[in-house]
Amino acid sequence: MTTVAVPHVPARLGRFVLRMFRPHVYVTYGLLWVLALEGSAVAASGTAWRPSAATWVRVVTVVLALLFLRMLDEQKDLAHDRVHHPDRPLVTGAITATELRGAMAAITVVVTVLNGARSAVDALLILAVLGYGLFLAVLERVSPAVRERPLLGLAATYPVQLLLGGYVYGSLVATGTVTADWRGPALLALCACVLLHFEFARKTAWEAPPGARFYSTALGPRRAAVVTAGLAAGAVGCQVLVFAPQGPLGLLPCLAVILPVQGFRRFLAAGSGGWPLPTAIGFVVATYLALVLRAVLLP
Repeated sequence: MTTVAVPHVPARLGRFVLRMFRPHVYVTYGLLWVLALEGSAVAASGTAWRPSAATWVRVVTVVLALLFLRMLDEQKDLAHDRVHHPDRPLVTGAITATELRGAMAAITVVVTVLNGARSAVDALLILAVLGYGLFLAVLERVSPAVRERPLLGLAATYPVQLLLGGYVYGSLVATGTVTADWRGPALLALCACVLLHFEFARKTAWEAPPGARFYSTALGPRRAAVVTAGLAAGAVGCQVLVFAPQGPLGLLPCLAVILPVQGFRRFLAAGSGGWPLPTAIGFVVATYLALVLRAVLLP
């Protein structure tokens, strides 16, 4: 067992975060996700939207929840990483499971206090997210199928992202910012399609590396590519459903679909390698950024 002096723990956690939870990726994603979902929910109701203090609480909460889940994943994947990723921090001892669990406990306290100060509903919603993450850790430990089969694993793990989106939308409803209606599920489906497009893109390739749990291994490269492109189309369909009544300007964010179309064509034409990830990353950023701008400028 590795013993670490308490004064060294913050620096070790900081190095872990910088390597395994790159702020320019995860913080940017969490920020855009919350702003896009909140802004779209408010704008869809016909109300002008501007970020508020509550918005930034939601942003901080989502980013910290993503960090909690990343720390949990590091522990869940330890056996796999010992074989296939021996340079990971938990494998090398750069961080310990005890340190990660301590940080997770601190995150739980922080998000509970932040949200409980505003609404008991908000606190319960974010605790449901963290609780589901812990449930998944147990499920993967007792179920080799969930751990080893990528599609089954995705079916089990993705609801945690839906719960996180549900936290943002539920918080808006609980505070009276929006009224719950059919547009809420449609916007959550939109965000799900955007993230799942990227998730499938990063695990779709003509040849999977040894030990990789790719969706293209289970579905075949062409079918996985069709699903990847179809998820981007689903995101566009959700936008049309919610924002078509606002006219052509309301549908401008749909133009981001050009990126997955290019990715699909390039992947099939190449016949080797993986899905061109810049197009998938660009689709996430362009869609969310355009949703934020639309919420600010319209109606």
